[in-house]
Amino acid sequence: MKIGIIGIGNIGGTLARKLASAGHNVSVANSKGADAVRPFAEKIGATPTDTRGAISGADMVIMSIPLPAIEKLPKGLFDGLPDGVPIVDTSNYYPGLRDPQIAALDAGEVESVWVSEQLGRSVIKAFNNILAHSLAELGQPDGTPGRLAVAVAGDDEAAKQLVMGIVNEVGFDSVDGGSLGESWRQQPSTPGYCCDYDAATMRKALGAAVKGEAPETRDQLIGKFATLAASPTHDDVVAMNRSMNPLT
Repeated sequence: MKIGIIGIGNIGGTLARKLASAGHNVSVANSKGADAVRPFAEKIGATPTDTRGAISGADMVIMSIPLPAIEKLPKGLFDGLPDGVPIVDTSNYYPGLRDPQIAALDAGEVESVWVSEQLGRSVIKAFNNILAHSLAELGQPDGTPGRLAVAVAGDDEAAKQLVMGIVNEVGFDSVDGGSLGESWRQQPSTPGYCCDYDAATMRKALGAAVKGEAPETRDQLIGKFATLAASPTHDDVVAMNRSMNPLT
């Protein structure tokens, strides 16, 4: 499969590395052009390109850039991409910590619905509710007991199935998160967000989410992390996330 990945940070870079290793034809890009991503691309066996090159001829596009960068992408960037090609959105909204305030999201619009509006194309929400360390280090072969899960939400069922297949390839069980409008269930500080759950527990966590509660929980969590004397470990982050939304 030809996969274009825009953004090579912790999530995008890990996906690029894993998918190239799995034999996919991976192109990587960021906002600075092909030369900026060339060292990384050559290291993992991918093709360096710019954003338009990553999209051209792709069978799947993975967007792994901050929300403000999505807002600044050229209008009509995806116009030449066939409708059935999945566009995967891995982004999360962290106002005041990493991102500027976005009025529509502060008013309650679902994050990936907003992303879809910016791109002018429907997207599949995936790889946003797993920690970078988990994605890089904790993948397991299909069928492994306790294998961690990733939620996948979207409106195009065929595109969703393609993305769920990629989730499996990189070492995780995929859990159907419903429509794109339901993807608020996997946004930051919901019960299923970055808690290292297996598939059965992830389904329970998605079902336990209460619309409108996550922003307050997210802000409380940010405050708690700010009081820590040292940088939290991966286990600290998972434990804190679970503690904010205990499953009964």
